[in-house]
Amino acid sequence: MAATAISGAVFGAAMMAGGFHQPSLVISQLKFENWHMFQTFLAATATSAVIYAIAERRGYAKISSRNSSPLGFFSSYDGNVIGGSLLGAGMALSGSCPGTLYAQLAAGVQTGFYALGGAIIGGISWSGPVSKLVKRRRENKGLKPEPGLVSEQLGLSRGATLLLLEAASIAVIAVTTMYRPPSPTAKIPGAVGGLLIGAAQLVSILTRKSMVGISGSYEEMGNYFWWLISGADANAKPASYQNLLFASGVASGAWGLLRLIPGLASGPVDEVSPMLAMSGGVLVAVGSRIAGGCTSGHGISGISLLSTSSVITITSAFAVGSVVAPLVH
Repeated sequence: MAATAISGAVFGAAMMAGGFHQPSLVISQLKFENWHMFQTFLAATATSAVIYAIAERRGYAKISSRNSSPLGFFSSYDGNVIGGSLLGAGMALSGSCPGTLYAQLAAGVQTGFYALGGAIIGGISWSGPVSKLVKRRRENKGLKPEPGLVSEQLGLSRGATLLLLEAASIAVIAVTTMYRPPSPTAKIPGAVGGLLIGAAQLVSILTRKSMVGISGSYEEMGNYFWWLISGADANAKPASYQNLLFASGVASGAWGLLRLIPGLASGPVDEVSPMLAMSGGVLVAVGSRIAGGCTSGHGISGISLLSTSSVITITSAFAVGSVVAPLVH
């Protein structure tokens, strides 16, 4: 329990240091006005990939790649496309993703509170009727989530694919740093923020032998909701609360760092309207659960494991988010 909370706290502190209490960081990235979020994301993913590769080679940790999320509509990865699309639309509406909204909460940003409310509603919807519909559809069609690696799709070794990921990440970070303006609100460069998140990944692997991911917390909130309204039978109490513990650590870590360095959240905050924030929160939670992960679990962690499902999910999220963001902001 302590390791989970500590891992969450370090991750939350890194998110706060990176300036992700600002909804505008997410929105400006999806509108391609500023590349701070993408620089952070790529630096965190590339760092995580190296850290895990070393941990695996030394026999310290063995973490499976992210499985596909089939729904039986058009592809074995259609759930990743659909879920990722909902996730991206939700991010565009709310200026939040499953992890950044906890930094927003810590900084007292109203958008984060409304987005969290929507995410809780989404978690309740998922753990109630939506997950049952998905489960029934998979059973009726005989569908099972399957692992898959990008290296297999490319016909390359894992080592070569890892080098390709590192080279591409460094190139994009370098080009966007040189030719695009820095974030007007973040206090540190995006690449530095990504390295800090990578350090949080290191803590997670060292202490838990697992990688960061936060969207499961909304499903666990939903599980507890349905348990409570069904009578709170002690024998039927949800067994899992690790994601909730991690999420609590994220909020605590972000809040703690902000108390130490108040200047991290200085300056005006571009709030999102309550309706957009709450609607986006619902989509973020449901979409990430359909896809089996979010921008941290599928993005930073899943892509660093070279998971095909993670690449598809995050590509779908950014593609749809980049369409929705200019329409609503």
